[in-house]
Amino acid sequence: MEADFVIVGAGSAGCALAYRLSEDRRNSVVLIEHGGRGRGPLIQMPGALSYPMNMRRYDWGLGTEPEPALGGRRLAVPRGKVLGGSSSINGMVYVRGHARDFDHWAASGARGWAYADVLPYFQRLEDWHDCGHGGDAGWRGSGGPVRVTRAARLHPLANAFIQAGVEAGYPATTDCNGHQQEGFGPFDRTIWKGQRWSAARAYLRTALARPNLQLVRGLARSVRIATGRTEGVEVRQGRRITLVRARREVILAASAIHSPKLLLLSGIGPAQALERLKLPVVADRPGVGRNLQDHLEVTVQVACRQPITLHRHWNLFGKAWTGAQWLCARTGPGASNHFDAGAFIRSEEGVEYPDIQLHFLPIAVRYDGQTAAQGHGFQVHVGPMRSPSRGTVALGSEDPESPPVIRFNAMSQAQDWVEFRRCIRLTREILSQEALRPYASGEIQPGEAVRSDEQIDAFIAANAESAYHPCGTCRMGTRDDPKAVVDPDCRVIGVDGLRVADSSIFPRITNGNLNAPSMMVGEKAADHILGRKRLATQDAAPWIHPNWKQAQR
Repeated sequence: MEADFVIVGAGSAGCALAYRLSEDRRNSVVLIEHGGRGRGPLIQMPGALSYPMNMRRYDWGLGTEPEPALGGRRLAVPRGKVLGGSSSINGMVYVRGHARDFDHWAASGARGWAYADVLPYFQRLEDWHDCGHGGDAGWRGSGGPVRVTRAARLHPLANAFIQAGVEAGYPATTDCNGHQQEGFGPFDRTIWKGQRWSAARAYLRTALARPNLQLVRGLARSVRIATGRTEGVEVRQGRRITLVRARREVILAASAIHSPKLLLLSGIGPAQALERLKLPVVADRPGVGRNLQDHLEVTVQVACRQPITLHRHWNLFGKAWTGAQWLCARTGPGASNHFDAGAFIRSEEGVEYPDIQLHFLPIAVRYDGQTAAQGHGFQVHVGPMRSPSRGTVALGSEDPESPPVIRFNAMSQAQDWVEFRRCIRLTREILSQEALRPYASGEIQPGEAVRSDEQIDAFIAANAESAYHPCGTCRMGTRDDPKAVVDPDCRVIGVDGLRVADSSIFPRITNGNLNAPSMMVGEKAADHILGRKRLATQDAAPWIHPNWKQAQR
């Protein structure tokens, strides 16, 4: 097998790359993916989102090493093993990130990746529908492959949550992906006509019909490199190991976990770590597998005095009826992810743009869906956006079939604890506002007795979970930066014909969920790879609170 371009990973970025690189029929493209097609109802039904991320059929089943600051707990690290990657098993919340996130990228050495540079690519990928809630149409895209919608009618508790935020003194926003991210408002989602709109549906359904794109099913083991030049990708298909040759380039888009793993297996990474495993050192890049970042979150749960939450569907008959409605008409509770509303707020004065995200959910339930609180309730998922803690992805052995060793080093900095306490206290204040009083009947979690710093810290250590937003492990930067792995054109420094283009290249994690910026990376990287003229920059200035230096809200 041979092609001009070989892409490893059919996830959010990989699907976008395959679509754009194959637009020109003169380019032959091979897309390597180990997972299946993901056509089952548990993936396509938005309301069933907690199932696929806990099924080994669709998920790699990864986890961290024991996290010291979290009492030695191991955190789950779901990663999609299916066409569409993690966009096929995620919560479908669509958040671009804040404009200042990308300006920080550019200032950190990722020249050409400021917000003015990336905004046109967000617009190119989107087909946005405001569903009657208003928004900033001039900032959004239409006609792109990715359908982005909102709930046609917000749940009454979601409306009350937005009103509670306004009562607490925060602004409202009609579009957190537009001019003003800061504030309370409806959330966008990748759902269309009651079905999950994954990167596979958005991009591959069209692209795979092209004769110049071939999907190869197999496990990528390493990139073969000879005298500093990439030859292709070694792939296991059943018991057979073959080489998929790349005439021009190999592009890794295998996630922030598997892209660094593949680089390490290929001899690209910290020399000492490679030598310990008796792997040849092709390029000594100390940054490979370093700079791992994620969002942690906890849920603040409140009992509901009115029987209007999703708990009424949380029984055998309710789930059967929900499934029947969805299978017959793509309607009912199964047609929504139920994250109708949320917020981005600042933790204190002197913070220029939001550093806390809140997701509202009209049921009190664990994120994995395994256990629900007794009776009706609702909850807010809350956590800081820009933790100073950094983790690692490393090899446990030279065996490509072995899982990588993941350490988030979560909550390893004193600042993490200060910020997380603020998250919980600010959330409690919001949930105590007048708009929610007709519904709220007492806190379930953390519980009214949990008040002191020490008690809140113990709650965080026992309950904080990953929001499943790993990134940063192949950081983008200048070619003379010893910790950078790729340059601003996504080329692996020190090796010809090899690039990385997925969430692993983020210099710093963006605000919110990472599916949207990951697809944007795939879109923009395609133009870099093909040598196309970049889309024209847009100098769209985001809304910044006019009194941010002196006021928290």
